[in-house]
Order: sequence, then structure tokens, then C-alpha cells
Amino acid sequence: MSEFEASLSILRNPAIWSYLLRGLMFTFVISVIAVVIGILLGSVLALVRNYCTTKKTWIFKALSAIYIEVFRNTPLLLWIFICLVFCPCPSIFNRQLFGLTSVETKLLFKAAMALILFTSSVIAEIIRGGLNAVPQGQFEAGHSQGFHTVSTMVYIILPQAYKNVIPTLLSQVITTIKDSSYLANVATIELMARMKKLLSSANMYNGTGRINVSDVFVLFGCAAIIYFIINFSLSCFVRYLQGRTKKVARVVE
Repeated sequence: MSEFEASLSILRNPAIWSYLLRGLMFTFVISVIAVVIGILLGSVLALVRNYCTTKKTWIFKALSAIYIEVFRNTPLLLWIFICLVFCPCPSIFNRQLFGLTSVETKLLFKAAMALILFTSSVIAEIIRGGLNAVPQGQFEAGHSQGFHTVSTMVYIILPQAYKNVIPTLLSQVITTIKDSSYLANVATIELMARMKKLLSSANMYNGTGRINVSDVFVLFGCAAIIYFIINFSLSCFVRYLQGRTKKVARVVE
């Protein structure tokens, strides 16, 4: 049996796939949490940066701008290591959860925090672009119907802003899924970290008693295919939504 065939035999082990699929599940969990909280936090940041323009609220606009620019213009990996060292972990995460050890759970929380901080800054600018695309007349229309500022924002402005940026937000979801692979550098339990851990013990599964160069190509190639399938599917969905949006725009015109 050649070295390449020995490497391929690793992927024929059902236990290996169970191990990797569990890592893929945590990749999805981390990414979804980062995107959902990122949208909530990013919306607040975008609103504050756009509309806190009075003398009493300008400080909030400045703080929002500093937050966005600092996190958006520095590497994600930097914040992963900073959160790993300095981010406090709530007691609820300082124990065994989801079949993970207490150490892995703490690492998972801290790494997820870094991804949330970074993602929210990017999403804030995406949503701010959507807000700027809403005509000023929409505010006037809301006020003329008796809506106060908050109601106008919640029921009229934000829905239109979100609709304008759906394709861009989905593109950011793809980026976040790919960025989650950085978490492998702090020994978390997502897909890429499990691939690295599996590679370090490949000699136990390939039947040759040693780690071969072909193990690297097979395992990392498998990871690349998995990421490609997930992100390409999302890309196709983004293009579908963009096509639907253009069709609707033509009908309205």
C-alpha cells in the first residue's frame, strides 16, 4: 500500500468522520453566534455612529467610530490572542459543557468573544451603508404618520436598511465561517483545530506507523473541500438573492 493510499485510509474510518463532523458543528455554532450577536451589536454601533450628532450625544458617536475603526483595521488573530489572555470568563463557562472539558469551554468562550468583537465592527459598517441608502424622505414620511423617532427607525428605516444589505451580510457570514479557522491557533475544538490534532496523530490511523507528507495533503485537502462546499453553497444563495432583488427592482420600476 502506497503512502497516499495509507493517508486516504484515515478518511475511511467512521470514528474519524464523527470526530470531524463534531468539529464542523462547533464551527457552525461559533459562526452563528458571532454573526447573530454581531448583527445586534453592529446595528447599535451603526445607529449611534450615524445619528448621534447632537452636542449631548457626540461622545457616543466618537466611541462607536473608535470601536469600529480599531477592530476593523487590526488582525482578527491579534484579538484572539488578546482575548485569550485578558478576557474574563463567566463561571457558567468554567465547567464541562457540550461534552467539552472546562479548559476547552473557557477557550471556546474567549475565542468566540474575539470573533464577535471583530465581526460586529465589520457588520456595523455594512449596516451603516444600508442606512445611508435609505432616502431621507422616509424619515419625513414616518413623522408625518405620527411615528416618533424610535418607531420610525424600528418599523420603517431598519427594515429597508437590512433589505439593502442582505447579500453583503451573507457574504460576511461566509467570511466569518472561514475566519473561524483562526481559532485553531488557540486549541479550540472547531473543524480546523480537529484537523490539526488529527494530523498530529495520523500515524495511529494510516497503518504506516509514521506521519507522511501525504497525510498533510489528504487531511488539509479534506478541510478545504468541506469549507468550499459550505461557502460555495452560501455564495450561490447570495447570487440567487441578488438576482431576485434585481428582478423585484425592475418590476417596481
